[in-house]
Amino acid sequence: MASVTSLSDNVQQHLASALAATLPEAAGADPLLRRSDRADFQANGILALAKKAKANPRELATEVVGRVVTGDVIKDVEVSGPGFLNITLADKAIIENLAARYADDTGRLGVPTAADPGTTVIDYAQPNVAKEMHVGHLRSAVIGDSVVQLLEFTGENVIRRHHIGDWGTQFGMLIQYLDEHPHELDHKAGQVTGEEAMSNLDRLYKAARKLFDSDEEFKTRARRRVVDLQAGDPHTLAMWQKFVDESKIYFFSVFEKLDMEIRDADIVGESGYNDMLAETCRLLEESGVAVRSEGALCVFFDDIKGPDGNPVPLIVQKSDGGYGYAATDLSAIRDRVFNLKANTLLYVVDARQALHFRMVFETARRAGWLGDDVTAVQLAFGTVLGKDGKPFKTRAGETVRLVDLLDEAIDRASAVVREKAQDLSEEEIAERGAQVGIGAVKYADLSTSANRDYKFDLDQMVSLNGDTSVYLQYAYARIQSILRKAGEVRPAARPELPLADAERALGLHLDSFAETVREAAAEYAPHKLAAYLYQLASLFTTFYDKCPVLRAETPEQVENRLFLSDLTARTLHQGMTLMGIRTPEKL
Repeated sequence: MASVTSLSDNVQQHLASALAATLPEAAGADPLLRRSDRADFQANGILALAKKAKANPRELATEVVGRVVTGDVIKDVEVSGPGFLNITLADKAIIENLAARYADDTGRLGVPTAADPGTTVIDYAQPNVAKEMHVGHLRSAVIGDSVVQLLEFTGENVIRRHHIGDWGTQFGMLIQYLDEHPHELDHKAGQVTGEEAMSNLDRLYKAARKLFDSDEEFKTRARRRVVDLQAGDPHTLAMWQKFVDESKIYFFSVFEKLDMEIRDADIVGESGYNDMLAETCRLLEESGVAVRSEGALCVFFDDIKGPDGNPVPLIVQKSDGGYGYAATDLSAIRDRVFNLKANTLLYVVDARQALHFRMVFETARRAGWLGDDVTAVQLAFGTVLGKDGKPFKTRAGETVRLVDLLDEAIDRASAVVREKAQDLSEEEIAERGAQVGIGAVKYADLSTSANRDYKFDLDQMVSLNGDTSVYLQYAYARIQSILRKAGEVRPAARPELPLADAERALGLHLDSFAETVREAAAEYAPHKLAAYLYQLASLFTTFYDKCPVLRAETPEQVENRLFLSDLTARTLHQGMTLMGIRTPEKL
């Protein structure tokens, strides 16, 4: 199925032709088209063109109007104000365009794929081995997952990377303790739940820490173990692998609860770049990008200085020979550019890491690893705040466990579903409760621009009123209920019918789905998609209130309104899928 040209693109082409015919030097100029409350669209581009051509904007606008082809698509164009154009479309054009989207048997609703897709490596969802996932891990996973869906939907080749914290000095202590208490992590793999795996790791971590802090000889043995680990000693590596495997049982259980696909092959942690670290340092030093300073290998920047006015370097290798995060991140860039052939490197990482990534990207540029043909972007996100506007903590002042948060969201949502449910079994209420609860958490995160902090307020998130995923899910379920009640009557587009205002508004918004997806993907901005879907559900509510669907005046009108309803449901479903949110058929 070919993609469908959106109505705004079609109008844009009509205007561009009229502009070029009126003012040949304006060929290729943007008419600056946008939706308007005075007409269907308003074009504002003539003001700038008139200024450039030293012409009277109203006169130029009037001349352009005379050359606009009206008929099948554009019903009417008029000049307004200082030289704006107000454009009204033919009802028939709206329904015919939507009918073409509805007929798309690929389920893409006529949304085109990119003409020349590239390869994006996206680094997101980065938990740490042997550590509990907390609320701070939520945003990277949720935002990253939605951006993956958006990019893949637009045709980009996406490679996912989960850069888990699975290396470093803390493992010396854990491995040494396990070596001295060898049966602490024994079980047949797969027989423990994620919760049990985490509690095994937690118990072991606390015991090892206690010993490390109280027993100097154990501390010495643990430090020696770090050297063995970095040297690749087989026995030490085998013990380390036990921690990684146990942690993965836990990670996968959390991501499953988040209704998110994380594949084992995409988990390439810090350890995955070990073999490249020495070479990365050698290349940086030989090219003069990094220099030795007090024994450490550093990269300096003119514009990055500390409070004391002295330059703050990026430390690639410490004076004791150990490698910092920078060495791993720079090695990962080499791997992603030269092995994975990425055009874009996208890092979904907390905004507090912004300086680190700025220095890493600049270093990679100087080294020639990030050429002009590769873009590196940190999609920086803000902090999750409590209702009080401060970073989210438990009453005891500790960070909130992610699992507890998700469970509470599911409990709250289940209560909402139970209250509204008419003919759902307990099993269905539990299943819908999970879909609504997890959807609520994701939507609250994704409907906020990523770089802003957002308040985690469960009462608001599972509310049926306002900008929440529950509102969207109920709109979808309501349409499914209408379609079921319609029985034998099938939705059908009727381009010959005149449209009521609420039908036009809904139809024009439905047609702009493709543009919204294109923009949200290009800007890595799921919040733009969320805003579109909320407006879609709101416009549907108005349409439903003002235009009876099953009780419309004629059989043709019933079919046409069922068609508008069904296309709204399909658009809601596709949009929510791109945000990783389920749309239950019944609520």
